[in-house]
Amino acid sequence: MPETVSQTMIELDQVTKVFAGTTDPAVDALSLAVPRGELVVLVGPSGCGKTTTLKMINRIVEPTSGTITIDGQDQRTRPGYALRRDIGYVIQQIGLFPHKTIERNIATVPRLLGWDTHAITARVDELLALMDLDPAMRSRYPAELSGGQRQRVGVARALAADPPVMLMDEPYGAVDPLVRARLQDQLLELQADLAKTIVFVTHDIDEAIKLGDRIAILNVGGLLEQYDTPAEILRAPANDFVASFLGGERSLKRLSLIAARDAELVRGPVVPADASVDEAKRVGAAEGVDWVGVLDGARLRGWMWLNELDPAKAVGDSPTRDFRVWIQADTSLRGAVDAIVNTRNQVAVVYDGDHYQGMLFIESVSREILG
Repeated sequence: MPETVSQTMIELDQVTKVFAGTTDPAVDALSLAVPRGELVVLVGPSGCGKTTTLKMINRIVEPTSGTITIDGQDQRTRPGYALRRDIGYVIQQIGLFPHKTIERNIATVPRLLGWDTHAITARVDELLALMDLDPAMRSRYPAELSGGQRQRVGVARALAADPPVMLMDEPYGAVDPLVRARLQDQLLELQADLAKTIVFVTHDIDEAIKLGDRIAILNVGGLLEQYDTPAEILRAPANDFVASFLGGERSLKRLSLIAARDAELVRGPVVPADASVDEAKRVGAAEGVDWVGVLDGARLRGWMWLNELDPAKAVGDSPTRDFRVWIQADTSLRGAVDAIVNTRNQVAVVYDGDHYQGMLFIESVSREILG
C-alpha cells in the first residue's frame, strides 16, 4: 500500500514564546495547521507575534514550549542549519549579499548543498527566466538593481534549491505601491505553477486578502482570533477585534474574491445576427432596454440602437457599435463594478477568451454583497 501523504505541511501545536527578561508571551499557545501547497498569511497589529512565529518555524527563534512539525517531522529533530536549507526565506530588507553578484546570491543554498557548477548555472538561468529578470543581471551587484528587481532576486534565491516550504516576512513592505502590486501578482502566478507551502507575514489586510488561501488574524501576544479563508473571514468576522481589523468597505473587499463567472450572469438583450428586426425589438422590450447586442455564434459582434434598425434587413446586416466596457470571466466583481459604473446602461459584457458568457448588471453584484 502506498504511504498516505498528509495534507498538512506545517503544524504548530500550543506554541508559546516568552523572551528572556519579559513575562508576557510574544506568542501564546498558538495552534495552527498550514495545508500543503497553500499560501497562509499571518496578519495583525504590531506586537502580535507574526515575525516571531515565522522565525520559530525555521528555528531562528526557539519556542519556549509547544511543538512545530514540518511534513510530519518535529523540526527539533534536525540541526537548525539543515532545516533552514530546506526552507526558502524572504524578508523585507531582502538580505542579498552586497559583495556578491546576482548569480552568486541566487546560488547561495545550492552551493552549500554541494551542487555541481553546471546544475547551479542551469538553475540560475531557470530562475532568472521565472522571475522575469534579464539574464544580463547575473553579473551585476544588488546595488545596481531597483528595489523591485532586488526583491525578485530575493525570491529567486529562496527558490534556488526548490524547497517545499517558503517563509516570507513582509517582503513587499519597502517598495512603492505600483511595484508592490506587480510583485503580488507575480507571486500569485508563481504559486499557481509551483504550489509551494508558503507562510507570509504582512500588516496589510488588503495584501492578506489578495494573496492568502487562508488568513490567520493574530492579536497582541500572538493570540489567534480567527483562521479561515479570506471569503469566510470577510463574510463572518469571528469577533469585534477581527471586524475592526478588517476595516471599512468589507463588502467591497469580499467582491475582490469573487470572479465574474461565479456571479449571476444573464444572457442579456442579444439576438443572433440573422434575427429579424421584429425579433430584436421583442427582445429589447422584454429586457426593458432600447438597444440590442448581436451574436455571431459564440462571439458578440457589438450592439445597436433599436430605433436605427432597418426593417428590410436582418439585424446582422447593419453596422454595430463596440461595447465600451467588457471584462473577462476571471475579473473580480470589484473590478466589474468599476467597469459597470463607466457605462451608460450599467452593464458589463463578460467574455471567456473571445466567447461571450453573458452580461453582468449592478443588481447581480448587489445580490452578491447581500448574499
